Amino acid sequence: MSPDVSITVRFHPPPEDLRRYFTTFYVTEIDVPDGQLVEDALQPEWAGLRFFSGASPDAWVGQGAVVSGATFIATGPSSLPCHFRLGTTRFWGIGLLPLGWHRYVGKPACDHANLVTDGARHPAFAAFTPLADRLFGTAPDEAAELARIISFFRGLGEPDPNEEARIVAVHGALIDPRIDSVAKLVEEVGTGQRTIERLCQRHFGFSPKLLLRRQRFMRSLAQFMLDPSLKWIGAIDGHYHDQAQFVRDFHQFMDMTPREYAALPHPVLDRFMHERARMLRAAVQTLDSPDGAAPDRT
Repeated sequence: MSPDVSITVRFHPPPEDLRRYFTTFYVTEIDVPDGQLVEDALQPEWAGLRFFSGASPDAWVGQGAVVSGATFIATGPSSLPCHFRLGTTRFWGIGLLPLGWHRYVGKPACDHANLVTDGARHPAFAAFTPLADRLFGTAPDEAAELARIISFFRGLGEPDPNEEARIVAVHGALIDPRIDSVAKLVEEVGTGQRTIERLCQRHFGFSPKLLLRRQRFMRSLAQFMLDPSLKWIGAIDGHYHDQAQFVRDFHQFMDMTPREYAALPHPVLDRFMHERARMLRAAVQTLDSPDGAAPDRT
């Protein structure tokens, strides 16, 4: 990253009544020299909403189409990196936990997996366009913008206690590092495997087997990003049988080798992950618990 590029991020935990639905609210300010762009890629994560004031990003997943010129970018749950490049800008990000997807989007998550789109033009995210339209005032005002976000979501969607309880049970089991197989997941949740499969596809976006693999991979990747001195061998999750299995997962989830990834600059993600770990204890949102807090690492 050029020494002239400045990246600032500030995280705001949701209030208690919304904590079950969101990972975090965060505001980011990126300042780059005229004519330059900063480029990076989001790691696999839950769904997200991002509202831009300033330069809007170019964003794409895999070999998919590039989304450009949108001031409201929406992403579904992902198992692939979402690449982006952008210039000087200021934006708010909102991470939707699976419970938040159920309450505020309400569409099958599997139909929106690995999706990046102009949120103002996609019917699944139409409910959020009023927030996009009124989030920013004539001048930056972080406190007022955060208040608008909180007020907006307090007035949107209705809780569904029965389904929420099932989603929370599955989510809690998915982030438990002791659970490394679908059989253990089914046993922990205490319901049938077909029900688990349905819940995962509809609310989490993927099969339970892939979700468990993604959790194992993200635990490893987060550990390395926070402390590269560990090298990959020191960061690999204990549930991997060997390094070759980890490399295969890396190819699937990041579309490159660990060596290739380590050699790339990560100007935005480095800043995000270290600040997120400092403020919220979890460096990545896939490791957040169903109540929006970081899991206990003991």
